[in-house]
Amino acid sequence: MLAKFRFAPDILRRLGEELNPSLEHGVMELVKNAHDADAHRCRVRLIHVSEAGGSIHVRDDGDGMTASDIVDHFLLLGRSAKVKRGRTTRGRILAGSKGLGRLAALRAGESATITTWPRSEPELQHRIVLDWEAFDDADAVDDVELEIETSTRKESASPGTDIRIRFLKSRVGRREVKKLARALLLMADPFDDDPSDFRTSLDSSEFRDLEELVRKKYFDDAEYSLHVKVDVDGQAQAQVTDWKGETLFTANHQDLRRDGRPYCCPPSQFDLWVFILNAKTFQTRKSSVGDVREWLAELGGVMLYVDGIRVPPYGDPGNDWLDMNLRRSQSPEERPSTNTSLGRIRVSDHKKLLTEKTDRSGVIETPAFADVRCMAQDSLDWMARQRLKAAEQRRQTKRLSAPSETSKTKADVEQEIDKITSTTPGASGLKEAFGQYTEAQERELRAMREEVQLYRTLSTAGITAATFAHESSGGPLKVIGRAVSTLRRKLGTRFAPMPSELARPIDRIGAGVSSLEAFSESTLSLVDKDKRRAGRVEIHQVVKSATETYRPFMVALDAELELQMCDASPYLRGSIAAIESVIVNLLANALTAVSQSTTAERVVRLTTQVSNGGLVLSVSDNGPGIEGYSTSEIWLPGVTTRPGGSGLGLTIVKDTVIDLGGSVAAAAHGELGGAEFTVNLPLIGS
Repeated sequence: MLAKFRFAPDILRRLGEELNPSLEHGVMELVKNAHDADAHRCRVRLIHVSEAGGSIHVRDDGDGMTASDIVDHFLLLGRSAKVKRGRTTRGRILAGSKGLGRLAALRAGESATITTWPRSEPELQHRIVLDWEAFDDADAVDDVELEIETSTRKESASPGTDIRIRFLKSRVGRREVKKLARALLLMADPFDDDPSDFRTSLDSSEFRDLEELVRKKYFDDAEYSLHVKVDVDGQAQAQVTDWKGETLFTANHQDLRRDGRPYCCPPSQFDLWVFILNAKTFQTRKSSVGDVREWLAELGGVMLYVDGIRVPPYGDPGNDWLDMNLRRSQSPEERPSTNTSLGRIRVSDHKKLLTEKTDRSGVIETPAFADVRCMAQDSLDWMARQRLKAAEQRRQTKRLSAPSETSKTKADVEQEIDKITSTTPGASGLKEAFGQYTEAQERELRAMREEVQLYRTLSTAGITAATFAHESSGGPLKVIGRAVSTLRRKLGTRFAPMPSELARPIDRIGAGVSSLEAFSESTLSLVDKDKRRAGRVEIHQVVKSATETYRPFMVALDAELELQMCDASPYLRGSIAAIESVIVNLLANALTAVSQSTTAERVVRLTTQVSNGGLVLSVSDNGPGIEGYSTSEIWLPGVTTRPGGSGLGLTIVKDTVIDLGGSVAAAAHGELGGAEFTVNLPLIGS
């Protein structure tokens, strides 16, 4: 006796409704079928869908289907002839491949009628009706016989396919209609400079409103844009241009991916347009900031297109698959968010390295897809670094040029006053008034400088506190906890005399308390108001004080602090707080580095020497060195390799040294093997 597999009708529901649970996904599968049939246009109509019993019509002007196409392809679930065909007659890469997606839409109603006019049979039309009640009443799917009605085509009937899903089982709300409108409009990249000849439409106000937004295309109003290309060898190049189209930054593959490995993704292109949404920026733009806000609210984010067809949910509202918003919150200075940018990644996947999930909820997490995402994130990180560098350069230029500009302006005003007082009787008080004004300005400037120094001091105190708190939590506090536990256990059985096994834990408690006291003292010392007063500063005294503060923590890490100071007694004019902030931040940086070291001996070395009338102060360690960033990037605000780090320590060092008239430099691997930082300061004596 011969036997064969048979399937209960319920399998149709599971394959359709459960694999594509939303009406939006089901209808989109029918539209993809139209795309793969080489249609120019596909129109979707929703009729009385706000209540149960409505209907959906999908009409395209594609190649249509012959009777054999219906039998061998449309009704054959789980296998698609598209995989064998590869491309359409027009050369389109096929969007569908599993032969399952259409079931979700077809089963949304009580019946579905498919009428098709094949281009290859100009005189014929074919019609088939799927009555789902007949399937539900049958024992097996193949017990239901389907009839394909073939008749003579009317002259007015053009090639294509018409699908009518009648008597919907549930109502379709406005929210679902809006999601369908967005999916239809964005299916084939509507922002392409050379748009596809495949376009969709939906008979709804939601679609028309969104279509109008898309048509406006505010790309020319973007403050800057990022363009990245990955070739067939996995090598990437990037460019950032401003709103005028002028190139700001360029990158080769090594700039984007620092380990130099090629991306194992298909050839791709990443384009991102970023907007500065404020009235000042849009003074020079054609559109208004309100219009662009509305545009981005509907379309913002980064969408993924594979072979010309969009893959949801990437770029849908709330879908931040590149973690743009998270990274912006960690470093907001020069990063875009999904609310301020619109982007697309277009992938040419001829080798089919990216596979869409069966339930159409994205792409399977393969190494190829991971590298598509990695490429985009690397590009965003590189762009943020370049913008941060440019902003820092502008800031430093402005800071350095401000005093000379102020002096020149003051001299010009004084010259004009001299002209007036020499020719105008009674104007002698003008010069005196201006002198009083400039003195008041200088007092205000001094107050501002003191305030800036206060903020830097507070930042330094915070960094110090965080470092010490981190070390204490893993050292002294843990020691205290263990010692207390020992005391409780031992004292429960014996009180006196105190044996040595109790004395030792108590001694350890004392050591822990001493470390915590050092932590408190150093934190309070950093915010001492007197240290912010400008005057003569003995540099070696500040160095000794700062290193003594750090010595207990070096001991706790089993690290050696080498202090090698020259015989001279160098001094400069500034504040103790300024010098202290430089030394403390460099020591904190070194302390973090040696804590990550795997070497048996951990060493931090601080040296000073006087050369050519200036002081050279160097801090080095035998940690892992500077990794992940270049020696020019480590000074930027927010750049850190330590989890939970602020990324402000080295920025404070650089700003403070520049204020003191000096310079800073860094070596990724110095004499001890780890990082080495060198500070040059002008002296007034030694």
